[in-house]
Amino acid sequence: MAREEEGNRKPSPWSLQTKRSAMAAGEQQPQQQQISASSTSSGRLVTPFWKEKYERDARRYWDIFYKRHEDKFFKDRHYLDKEWGKYFEVGCGAGNTIFPLISTYPDIFVHACDFSPRAVDLVKKHKDYRPDQVNAFACDITSEQLTESVQPSSVDVVTMNGGHVLFRDYAFGDLAQERLMSKGQQISENFYVRGDGTRAYYFSNEYLVDLFSTCGFTVEEICVHNKQVENRSLDLVMNRNWIQATFILGSAGLQGPNGQHDSHTSEDKEDKLTANSSQEKSTSEEIDLSEDFNNMFGNTHNLDEAQVIRIKAKGHDFKIKMLTKEHQHTCKLTGLMLWESAQFMCSVLAENPSILAGKRVLELGCGSAGICSMVAATVAQFVVTTDGDAESLDLLRENTASNLEPDLLKKVVIRKLFWGDKDDLKAVRELSGDGTGFDCIIGTDVTYNPDAIFPLFKTARELISNKGSEAALILCYIQRRVDEDSILSTAMAQGFRLVDKWINGIHESNGIISSWFCGNDVCSAFRNATLSILYFQV
Repeated sequence: MAREEEGNRKPSPWSLQTKRSAMAAGEQQPQQQQISASSTSSGRLVTPFWKEKYERDARRYWDIFYKRHEDKFFKDRHYLDKEWGKYFEVGCGAGNTIFPLISTYPDIFVHACDFSPRAVDLVKKHKDYRPDQVNAFACDITSEQLTESVQPSSVDVVTMNGGHVLFRDYAFGDLAQERLMSKGQQISENFYVRGDGTRAYYFSNEYLVDLFSTCGFTVEEICVHNKQVENRSLDLVMNRNWIQATFILGSAGLQGPNGQHDSHTSEDKEDKLTANSSQEKSTSEEIDLSEDFNNMFGNTHNLDEAQVIRIKAKGHDFKIKMLTKEHQHTCKLTGLMLWESAQFMCSVLAENPSILAGKRVLELGCGSAGICSMVAATVAQFVVTTDGDAESLDLLRENTASNLEPDLLKKVVIRKLFWGDKDDLKAVRELSGDGTGFDCIIGTDVTYNPDAIFPLFKTARELISNKGSEAALILCYIQRRVDEDSILSTAMAQGFRLVDKWINGIHESNGIISSWFCGNDVCSAFRNATLSILYFQV
């Protein structure tokens, strides 16, 4: 039955390259793929706050993506080997499918839309763009009317009754999905956010067919492609999966003549799905993804266009060089950014010099701005400011040198400290003077990563002064992926006791922290931020 259907089928719109080197679906999956199709709890979910933010700002994240990468992220795509006449591409990006298609078939007309207005601008700026051949427009197809830009029944592929929908996207089990899951960037089942704020869904055959059949489409062809990409410089073998399918809008829908569910239609859909799934899992087609795989996870950045911002606190006016705003969404080096909790703590310390007066001060995870350490330098005995990233430390040296007078600059020592590293710990502890540790340790927004909580407190315990009982660890943060209970339990396990806390502006008593806000308006300046402060001693 399946063989007969295949023999009577029209030629596939996809390249015949995809037919070669087929792998039977019943064979064992590659060992690298360890994701369970039924599991949704193996990845750490982002918090509701960030889930809502990624949804609300989705268009802005894609605009930033295309501002940064322009048309250089994805390779040009040469998928189609059949001329259809008029096309409509949804999610056209910078035109990596449009222009290869026009080059092959110069007489076709293409409608193309994208979520990002900047991506559409890139299409219109392409050297081969002609408005009489390409109708490019920005549109969110989930909420906006396509008919404002495309006439009904005017295309041969995607929307015309009896026409075809050609679908291609990431498939379940792709290496990118594994990477995102391990980084705690899962939004929901098979749905993830990348380091730059853009999102990706990883489709299974069954889910994709169900989506289309619900809207009256039937599957004509579906296939998951797999290719192992080797990065020799990083000594990596990457398992890349993507799904490719053809759907038709025809008479076989989900409703029977009386509006009831048509079991024959459902069975036919399953027959085709099974036939096509077992028919092939191609490993031969060219990869259409960027060669720079790391870009997908936001590991790169650009300091050539750094911005300078002014930070004012009582008695201080800093000019801080930092990563430009658009690149902050595409960079995983958090130390190159200035976080709100650092600005808040900077104001608190400026208003309350007695917190650090005459003390040996250590800042953990300082990043590149150093504003808390620079305020501390005006009253402390000396300050050791640390971070684990070399590039952040280079920019930190530049910022401190440009903002501090020579006599204060001499009181600030900048050192690399990778939490838990024995050599780094030994070198920093020796800087405390007599090697007995620091009187006050401060950290701002250093509790966002669940995997870093234990080494953070272990490092702090190693470096805090063991003489007397007044030495303190002060943490200021906005709660993200780590809850307060996890922070407190880890702190207690490392020998710290919580003396006072100020959570989201609600403090339990008129204690140490609450006294810091008497007679000033620091809180009012940050009233829209969900900031917290924890005060520990040993």
